[in-house]
Amino acid sequence: MYPQSRMRRFRGQQGLRRMVSETALAADDLIYPLFVDENVKKPRAITSMPGVMAHPLSLIAGEARSAHDLGIPAVLLFGIPKVKDERGSAAFDEQGVVQRAVREIKAEVPGLIVITDLCLCEYTSHGHCGVLRSGNVDNDATNDLYALTAISQAEAGADMVAPSGMMDGQVKAIREGLDEAGLDMVPIMAYSAKYASAYYGPFRDAAESAPKFGDRRTHQMDPGNAREAMREMELDLSEGADILMVKPALAYLDIIAMARNRFDVPIAAYNVSGEYSMVKAASAKGWIDEKRVVMETLTSIRRAGADMIITYHAKDAARWLLEGEG
Repeated sequence: MYPQSRMRRFRGQQGLRRMVSETALAADDLIYPLFVDENVKKPRAITSMPGVMAHPLSLIAGEARSAHDLGIPAVLLFGIPKVKDERGSAAFDEQGVVQRAVREIKAEVPGLIVITDLCLCEYTSHGHCGVLRSGNVDNDATNDLYALTAISQAEAGADMVAPSGMMDGQVKAIREGLDEAGLDMVPIMAYSAKYASAYYGPFRDAAESAPKFGDRRTHQMDPGNAREAMREMELDLSEGADILMVKPALAYLDIIAMARNRFDVPIAAYNVSGEYSMVKAASAKGWIDEKRVVMETLTSIRRAGADMIITYHAKDAARWLLEGEG
C-alpha cells in the first residue's frame, strides 16, 4: 500500500527500467519485406509507402545485405514479373523473378534467411490470388499451382515459404508437394489469419497486385471474426504449418494474443503497409515522433505475443535499437 509501494521506484533510471522491462524488442525479432521488380533497372519508389522501394534484380542482393548487416535475420520476398497471365505462370517458373532473386541473395548473403511469399496475385493478369472459374477463384486448382510454386521457390534456395492466398487446404497441398519433391526440411509460415483489410492498399500499389474486378472477401477473413481465426490456425497446424501468422498486426493485437495463449508454436505478425504509411504520413506532417511511435508499435506487437514481426520499419528499428533508448 502507498506510501510503501511506489511504482515509480523503477522508473527513475534507464538501467532500472531495462532491468524490469517485461517485453524486449530486438533486431532478431524482425523480418524485412523486399520487393523485386523484373521491369526496372533502378529502384522504383513506392509513392504510397515513403522510403520503400521496388528493387531491380541487379540490386536486390545488396538491399538484402544491408538488412543483414543491421542484425535482421530474415527477409520476405515479393516479386513483380514482366509477364502476367491467367494462371500466374511466372510464379512457378524456375527462371521467375523471385526464383532468380533468391539465388542472387543466397549467393551474396548465405547467412540470411530468405522467406518467399507464396501467392499468385502479383502474377495473374486479373490480379486475383488464383485460377478463376466463372469469375471466382477455384480453390483446389489454385492449390495445385501453389504447390508448384513452393517447390520452385524452395529449389531455387528459399529457406521458408509463406503461403498468403487463404485457400482452404493450401498448407496441406504445399506440405505434400514439398515432401514429395524431397524438400521436407523447408518450413511453412502460414498466413493463417489474414483478414480482408483496408490496410493493404499501399502494398497493392507496390506489388501491382490489385484485383481488376471484385475483391478478396471470398477467401480473406471478416475483420469481425476472432473464433474463426482460431479455427483457421488449428487447420493450418493440422496440415503441416510450422509458423502461424496474423495479418494485419496492429488492428488485430487481440488475435495475436489469442493465438499465443492457444498454440505452442511460433507466432508471426505482419505490420502491414497501411500501418506503415499512416505513421510515415503523420511523421511528415510533424504530428508524431516517428521513432517513438514505431518502437512503441513494434513493442506492442511483441507484447501481444508475436515471436517475429514482418515490418517495413525493420531497418530503421534495427538502427534505433543499436542506438539504445531515445
